[in-house]
Amino acid sequence: MDKSPYLLVLENIIKNLVNNPDDVRISRHLDELGVLLKIKVNPQDMGLLVGRRGEMIKAIKTIMRAIGLKYHARLNIKIEEPDQFSKLKTRGDQIIEDLKK
Repeated sequence: MDKSPYLLVLENIIKNLVNNPDDVRISRHLDELGVLLKIKVNPQDMGLLVGRRGEMIKAIKTIMRAIGLKYHARLNIKIEEPDQFSKLKTRGDQIIEDLKK
């Protein structure tokens, strides 16, 4: 399957931004709002992708929306949460439950 031009641009931006470019995975899904691009990176690279106060990911989303206009596609971006963060949430939830007892 050939990659769409906007997918190639997003992949290029992210791979040049992170420390572990081989771990970058981008999947494309069609939903009711347009094209959803899901990004998965190495957990150590999450801070680089999001940036301080979310400024980096906001800039990436702005660029991608502008590119989407050219291809008549509404592009939405979602960063998938790394597995280690979901484990932390589960452990934190357990601690809160223990404190309530």
